[in-house]
Amino acid sequence: MPTPKYASPGCLPRDLMNAGRGRATSSVFDLDQRPPVGGLLTRGNPKTAKGEKLGYLTAVLHLSPADRSGRNVCPFASNGCRAACLDQSGRGGIGLDRDGLNTIQTARIRRTRYWSQNRDAFLAALMREIENHVKLAGKHGLAPAVRLNGTSDLPWERWPVNRGGETFANVFEAFPTITFYDYTKWPTARRRAGVTQWPTNYHLTFSLSEDNAEQAAIELASGINVAAPFSTSTRKTRDRSTYAENLPPLAMIAGQISQVIDGDQTDLRFTDPVGVIVGLRAKAPVGPRGRAIIAEGIRAGFILPA
Repeated sequence: MPTPKYASPGCLPRDLMNAGRGRATSSVFDLDQRPPVGGLLTRGNPKTAKGEKLGYLTAVLHLSPADRSGRNVCPFASNGCRAACLDQSGRGGIGLDRDGLNTIQTARIRRTRYWSQNRDAFLAALMREIENHVKLAGKHGLAPAVRLNGTSDLPWERWPVNRGGETFANVFEAFPTITFYDYTKWPTARRRAGVTQWPTNYHLTFSLSEDNAEQAAIELASGINVAAPFSTSTRKTRDRSTYAENLPPLAMIAGQISQVIDGDQTDLRFTDPVGVIVGLRAKAPVGPRGRAIIAEGIRAGFILPA
């Protein structure tokens, strides 16, 4: 398996790679503005908002996925993962200019470049924003939760941080009473290598793609949950209160049969039972194009048939 890298050349057009560096660019956005306007953490995602009914307020760090920013933050991303990435779903895909940018995409690229170019300042800003998130959650009588890899897959457990003049092994150790959780394509053994003590307040769910089914089966067998997209319809009931179609009760990944739970009901993956497949309805446009995307996803092994 290749060694993951975090500073590989990106896939942006040359004019965008030079944006904000004194060269002409076709975009009106400054991609290197630091610190990024609007901060690092966001709230209000429709899915994470469901967690408020369960007593949690979740803040999410959205970076620019894969190597779109010029810095690779998804070292194990597959082609299918890149093609189906939720980065441009919802508001992230509204009003894109000819370079595929809007204010949301620009903010994510700025954050990613800030993380890459000035790591210490980025982490210091992150500490302040998490502290503010804790205060906001308490004000509303909710428990704080944080996802640092909303649209990335970085090993945050490996980077020391400073909080209140004290150095901690990582952000999780700095905030021991907060629950952190993420999806990841890192094999558990690779992710934990070099980490003296895995943070008990950081929950990871392995994410299935078209090229890691064997690893997903290994994770399931060891009690690690695996998130998998299914071809189950995203159509809602007439009153819009829930989904019209249920996910299958069981599914098989590389010969490993496991229970399937409905991961679309909440984003709070740390509340899931252990050793299950977290079923997620594959999101695609309505109509023939969407059906073709789902069919291709099933053929490639990225989406499991319902």
